[in-house]
Amino acid sequence: MKITSKELRKTWIEFYKSKGHIDIGAVSLIGDGSTGAMFNVAGMQPLMPYLLGKEHPCGKRLCNVQGCIRTVDIDSVGDESHCTFFEMMGNWSLGDYFKKEKTAWTFELLTTKFNLEKDKIHASVFEGDESAPRDIETAKLLENLGIKKENIHFFPKEDNWWELDGLYDTPCGPDNEWFYPMENGNLVEIGNDVYMQYKKTKEGYVPLSNKNVDTGFGFERCLMFLNNLTDVYKTDLFEKAVKILEARCNTEYGRDESVTRAMRIICDHTRTMVMLIGDEKGILPSNVGAGYILRRVMRRAIRYVKKLDLSCYVLQEIAVSFIEDYKEFYPSLEKKKEFILDEIKKETDKFEKALFEGEKEFNKVILGIEKHKEFAKKSGEIVPNIISGKSAFRLYDTFGFPIELTQELAKERGYDVNTEDYQKCFKEHQEKSKIVSGAFKGGLVDDSLTSARLHTATHIMLAGLRKMFGNDVVQKGSNITPERLRFDFNLDHKMTQEEILELEEFVNDVIKKEIPVRFEEVSLEEAKSSGAIGTFDSKYSEKVKVYVIDGVDRQICGGPHAQNTKELHHFKIIKEESSSSGIRRIKAILD
Repeated sequence: MKITSKELRKTWIEFYKSKGHIDIGAVSLIGDGSTGAMFNVAGMQPLMPYLLGKEHPCGKRLCNVQGCIRTVDIDSVGDESHCTFFEMMGNWSLGDYFKKEKTAWTFELLTTKFNLEKDKIHASVFEGDESAPRDIETAKLLENLGIKKENIHFFPKEDNWWELDGLYDTPCGPDNEWFYPMENGNLVEIGNDVYMQYKKTKEGYVPLSNKNVDTGFGFERCLMFLNNLTDVYKTDLFEKAVKILEARCNTEYGRDESVTRAMRIICDHTRTMVMLIGDEKGILPSNVGAGYILRRVMRRAIRYVKKLDLSCYVLQEIAVSFIEDYKEFYPSLEKKKEFILDEIKKETDKFEKALFEGEKEFNKVILGIEKHKEFAKKSGEIVPNIISGKSAFRLYDTFGFPIELTQELAKERGYDVNTEDYQKCFKEHQEKSKIVSGAFKGGLVDDSLTSARLHTATHIMLAGLRKMFGNDVVQKGSNITPERLRFDFNLDHKMTQEEILELEEFVNDVIKKEIPVRFEEVSLEEAKSSGAIGTFDSKYSEKVKVYVIDGVDRQICGGPHAQNTKELHHFKIIKEESSSSGIRRIKAILD
């Protein structure tokens, strides 16, 4: 059958609604911390508390189409099927129906909605091991539905068991997978039904009091299969993006393999950056955590744009196409459209400058090794094709190259990277940075000029908060990277949009006044008597620095800071949220 992405999405939701399920919609791509994962890597991940027994407000039968992020296979993106952002069509039974109903409904969906021939359907079930017995029950149910006995296969745990690797106290169980032959005769996996009967613990597998069903059908994979395609980038999900690249490159997708691979990487990575920046809990590129993953994706896309000899503006053009196509299902994309495009431009501008010089330096490293090899050849010494950890770290530290980018460049030239030595260099750098910046004074993760300016912004912002809500408001935590500030403070309520705008206006008014930022070195008692704010008295020595923005703020602090408020240009709050009970958190940027 031929089906569009919108039709497939609608078919899935309406089918399960007809079986008494509630569409719970998609939640944020950003992990909530309950599983330790940065991103939602599976449709069931946000539902884990309910799969373990907590009552869901929408009931026991749920369905949705959930966005997910996986970057473990990022090096494979560029082939016909891998994606970093993808969607999972899911439905769940939370202690309600089980194997009998689920096998029947999946069979009905495949045969009546997707019009697959029942004689061609294959299925696999768990063959059993010390974890759990052979799943004969599911096999019998499948056979009774009309699936040929020879088309039902018993596979081991690695194929037909679902659990989250490395995570304990999480639900798991045997897996029933569904397959169908393509026109070339190859069987393709359509989706799977997981029967969550167990909880994985450090001691082993414990039966769950409530048996659950977790169905996961890959949206992109199903769309590709139902349209008899073998390339996900030929589905309508990527149609607009591919057409933009075809026009810019003046060539057809699929004509040249190296160009086609670059097109796929650019399309996938742009979609992913749009989804992560535009998410309701949107993140920004940085050098740590989830922001580092986003930066890696963005910079990889930029590199392939340059390989095609295109202007990086094409990333914004492609981003707009994805925002238009997905805004119906992810409304925050439309609301944050200009913000998304602006952040893509910022990261592009930042990396473009570094990329040219960095690749020149990389080539020098390779040239140096090649010369060494020629010289060593005379004495019979064999020099391996390995880039030292020191060289790889210099590319990161000086030119902003993620280690993964250096590895990718190296692989293209037939080289490896000594990642073990790279990590040693990285740790040494962290230790030196701690010493230089006074063990991360003021929550700064480095001593860059940008971080210093953001640090000054936290002082002004705290002054604004105290003016708005009283002098009982104090700093409860701070973390500053070159990309953004994160500031925790005590407040008994969620800030309204009007209050957020008032705070922004206060900070920007101080910036416009171009007030010098100066410091005094005085005794702790003198600092206190002058009205300076100080939160961590036990950490202060006898002499302290007091940073002063006349008429605005006087605060005990180790620095560093901007020299004048005008250096901050413009202050923007990007998020206000709860940090813990009675503690609010603001994330903000300077642009």
